[in-house]
Amino acid sequence: MPASAASAARTILTRLHDVMASRSHAQQKLNTVVEVIGEGLDSEVCSIYLLREGMLELFATRGLAQEAVHVTRMAVGEGLVGTIAQNTEMLNLAEATAHPDFSYRPETGEEKFHSFAGVPIVRRERAVGVLCVQHADPRRYEEVEIEALQTVAMVLSELIANADLVDEEEALLSPAMTGPQRLPGLALVKGLAIGSAVFHQPRITIEHVMAEDRDAELSRVYLAFDKMREQIDRMASQAEFGVGGEHEEVLETYKMFAYDEGWSRRIIEAIDSGLTAEAAIERVQQRTRMRMRQIDDPLLADRMHDLEDLSNRLLRIVSGQMGTAATMGLKQDAILIARNLGPAELLEYDKRRLKGVVLEEGSLTAHVVIVARAMGIPVLGRVRSLRGAIRDGDLLLLDADGGHVTVRPLPAVVDAFEARFAKSKERQAAYAKLRDVEPFTRCGTRITVMMNAGLRDDMPGLALTGADGVGLFRTEFQFLVSATLPARERQTRLYRDVLDAAGDKPVVFRTVDIGGDKVLPYLRHNDGETEENPAMGWRALRVALERGGLLKVQARSLLEAAAGRTLNVMFPMVTEPWEFDAARDVFESQLAYLKTQKKLLPEAIRYGAMLEVPALAEQLDVLAPKLSFLSIGTNDLTQFLFAADRANPKLAERYDWLSPAILRFLKRVMQGVAGHDVDVTVCGEMGGRRLEALALLGIGIRRLSITPASVGPIKELIRKVDLEEIGTAMNGWLMTPPPSLRSALIDWAQQRGIDCD
Repeated sequence: MPASAASAARTILTRLHDVMASRSHAQQKLNTVVEVIGEGLDSEVCSIYLLREGMLELFATRGLAQEAVHVTRMAVGEGLVGTIAQNTEMLNLAEATAHPDFSYRPETGEEKFHSFAGVPIVRRERAVGVLCVQHADPRRYEEVEIEALQTVAMVLSELIANADLVDEEEALLSPAMTGPQRLPGLALVKGLAIGSAVFHQPRITIEHVMAEDRDAELSRVYLAFDKMREQIDRMASQAEFGVGGEHEEVLETYKMFAYDEGWSRRIIEAIDSGLTAEAAIERVQQRTRMRMRQIDDPLLADRMHDLEDLSNRLLRIVSGQMGTAATMGLKQDAILIARNLGPAELLEYDKRRLKGVVLEEGSLTAHVVIVARAMGIPVLGRVRSLRGAIRDGDLLLLDADGGHVTVRPLPAVVDAFEARFAKSKERQAAYAKLRDVEPFTRCGTRITVMMNAGLRDDMPGLALTGADGVGLFRTEFQFLVSATLPARERQTRLYRDVLDAAGDKPVVFRTVDIGGDKVLPYLRHNDGETEENPAMGWRALRVALERGGLLKVQARSLLEAAAGRTLNVMFPMVTEPWEFDAARDVFESQLAYLKTQKKLLPEAIRYGAMLEVPALAEQLDVLAPKLSFLSIGTNDLTQFLFAADRANPKLAERYDWLSPAILRFLKRVMQGVAGHDVDVTVCGEMGGRRLEALALLGIGIRRLSITPASVGPIKELIRKVDLEEIGTAMNGWLMTPPPSLRSALIDWAQQRGIDCD
């Protein structure tokens, strides 16, 4: 066996070059190909299955019974071969029969073979066949053998396409291309948008896979790398987000990939194996896609998406097919369609025409989502089979609030959506007029309405909404967009900028809340184990106290940033009073150190805790005397109370903030701090919903911290409420709960002309 994947593939491809150049018919070529590959990899069996009439058909084999050729057929998803085609990923098994998808076909005579390795034959991102090898001895194939197989599969893709051996259109197109469709997805950036479908990236078909001149291909790819890096540098310098924002950090991480030597080396090795520059880039990109499917860590997966974005850019440059929707220019209001996007690619678009984005992949922590949120562009992710359901130019109604996109809607649906869109704009305009209006209730009580934030670019929301301050600044966002642990200087700069932007309005900084669904690739468990229930595991303050250096650095950064001002800091997921004490001691020790250094210090420090764990409510009498404020995190608190994962759609009906259980609990928390000088604030989505906010006012909550978009609607609601009236009603309902407290509250509000939608 050759020592490297490149040399193994080169040995095989050299022989395949002559096979492909011969005048023999396609079947004879395939028969020769399996012999060449089998000999090159010293494998007893080599077989090629191709997609015909919706089935994977055995087209050629070395080692299996020849009588099975054109007889053995299996559906996509059936057996090992069908699984490879369905998932577009390789399998490498020491014992094939042990795999749950193994399907025995007696006509092939394969019972004496144990080991199995197979790779998809990919054409335009879809599997059109499978190339596999087998061996009598149980063994896993070496990495170099798998890579050689993947390289050869690319050559086969060209051969079978040129010979019309597969039903390519059947593999690539879906019949559902006419008539209206509603496609569900994951709301990544909320909002509404209407526009024509525009595919970000037209398909690039690689016409020539095998290289004639290795040096010429290397020269082409070197020039393409230089041009791509120039583009990335230029876009990073022109990004319109101001200096020092998280978006700058996102683009710096993106640039790091562009200059990654390991990535470029893999492409060069693929060229060394005998591929053209285009085929080499696609070969490495296929490998990246397969790895992405095996990554459970969302942060690592997002970094792989950035690498795929760069691969697409490099492929367009080297092929000379530079026409993306961005470079061609948007002619009308558009909804952008893509498998995924990198942050730099999104920045290329005309923001006046780009109304929304729909992604086949994507996640809440992806770099492109952070950039889109700052641009005010709604994004819907995890929408399956976009190319099979949407045509270029189709009218789309994007409802990222509701988590779906409607394709080719009926006229009546368009009219209803436009009416809703117009109403939404009218409401926003009306709410904007309340910016400088203080939220007093009808009975004259001033309610504090603050906003949540997590990025530098969120801070203009204070002036735009007239919020009373930032009741929750999520410091972990800076950690989530960084490739490495943010240095103390970077943290200090961010916190100082946030305080400067807030002016005389307070900002409550929550120390890092990482873990759970916010995993950092550079901060792992000491034992390396995966948690079965991360939401209730090693996260938030538990991480910070165990990793003492993490909290010490953040404490010093916050103290230095707040010099001459009041610092409001709170600790997340406090379960017992001693955890609060331990976290406060870290800050006090850093404060003492800074005093010895003659540093300018905060004028005052106010310490608070997040009440998210129900157990803490039972010890408020112990904790309250130590607190300046208590923030109730309703998102986690409710899922812990109901033992209902808030991300599980099957449990959506059990996750109701207007359940008497949660409202009684919150009222008891208010009673637990009564008599202490402690500000109680509700943070999270609950306070930003009008009906839920009405209930909170009824149980005595007087401080809310909500999304900037919710500030106007909640201010408008507050001005219509009489606290004595709603308090009396809530007391009665909580004492004797009605069949549906939600329905009772809606009826009560409607009778008083209060719109709670």
